[in-house]
Amino acid sequence: MAATSKPSRLETGDELDDFVDAHDVALVEFYTSGCAMCQAMEPVLGNVSRATDVAIGMVNPGDDIELVDRFDIRSVPTLILFEDGAETARLAEGFQGGDAVTAFLAEHVPNAVGAD
Repeated sequence: MAATSKPSRLETGDELDDFVDAHDVALVEFYTSGCAMCQAMEPVLGNVSRATDVAIGMVNPGDDIELVDRFDIRSVPTLILFEDGAETARLAEGFQGGDAVTAFLAEHVPNAVGAD
């Protein structure tokens, strides 16, 4: 399944599982409502989605609290990279600009970055 030009909003753990299973490579932002850094990440992730072949999803673990423990979410925003359904890397250092997110992806999935 091809990546889309904007992040997909995921409401539940089941939707998250389906999203990750549907893509060879997926980047998921774990965010919370009212988090200014999280809100600032959305347009950044939209740009990254258009610039790479990586599918990007966004999920609020507060809507499905089991996700907090399941993915060990200790701060937001947290970006988790999945390959073939398994977590392969995470970035949990607050707001990240487009260059930082793209560099993170280039480090972990170089074949999905710069495919233009």
